[in-house]
Amino acid sequence: MTPQQFYEALKEFGIELTEEQKWQLHRYFELLVEWNEKMNLTAITDPKEIILKHFVDSLTIAKYVKEDKSIIDMGTGAGFPGIPIKIYRKDVKVVLADSLNKRIKFLDEVIDKLKLENVETIHCRAEELGKNKQYREKFDYATSRAVANLSTLSEYLMPFVKLNGKCIFMKTIEVEEELEKAKKAIKTLGGKIEKVDKFEIPESDL
Repeated sequence: MTPQQFYEALKEFGIELTEEQKWQLHRYFELLVEWNEKMNLTAITDPKEIILKHFVDSLTIAKYVKEDKSIIDMGTGAGFPGIPIKIYRKDVKVVLADSLNKRIKFLDEVIDKLKLENVETIHCRAEELGKNKQYREKFDYATSRAVANLSTLSEYLMPFVKLNGKCIFMKTIEVEEELEKAKKAIKTLGGKIEKVDKFEIPESDL
């Protein structure tokens, strides 16, 4: 996929980019494809599907993150949604955490090649990191993509947010039953469900 095809695909979903953001996102895309040949970063290999299910999906939550705030992306995997948000919102401080060190090495390479600032990687499990005073209750936002069911995910993410901070749970559209079961866990942890927004992202070709 050429850089121009990549930019046009994102533009179809209303994602307008500066020249620097265009270069960074496309370079990230290239690194993801390159490294994925050596290690399993994503099961999605079709270029258009990567843009759709990783890049576009990640950027759907950027509008919820206020200016000059901090966000931890727990179980970030290949860097989604944390790195696309960081590229799209330079003002935001991002921490990327994952339990597999090989993914962290990939993320460090991406950060270096893209010259990203105010972004940190951590090799750690959520249960352990949530007890670390350096990270516990230190973030404005905590997020994760499809790491676990909402009850478990609440227990993973909520320890990281400050008082009045927010967790952004990225789930598939079939979430109602899971949400109902998670209400008790969220309340026990001192939180509440503020809102549920749904996005329709096509499952196949753009």
